[in-house]
Amino acid sequence: MTSPARRLTRSRQSKLIAGVCGGLAERFGLSAGLVRLLFVLSCILPGPQFVVYLVLWIAIPKSSY
Repeated sequence: MTSPARRLTRSRQSKLIAGVCGGLAERFGLSAGLVRLLFVLSCILPGPQFVVYLVLWIAIPKSSY
C-alpha cells in the first residue's frame, strides 16, 4: 500500500482554489508557490490548461489529513 506522503491528493493545507497545485507540490516535493507560478506561466501558452485543472480537481481525491 502506498504511504499518504506518496499518494496524489488535493492539499487541505496549501490550497487557494481547490488544492490541485498544492497537492502536486506535496507529491513531488516542490514548493506550492512554484507549482502555482508554473501553472500561471503555462497559461500564456496556448492549450487546455484550465480544462486539465478542472479534470484534476474532479479526479484527484481530497486529502484525508
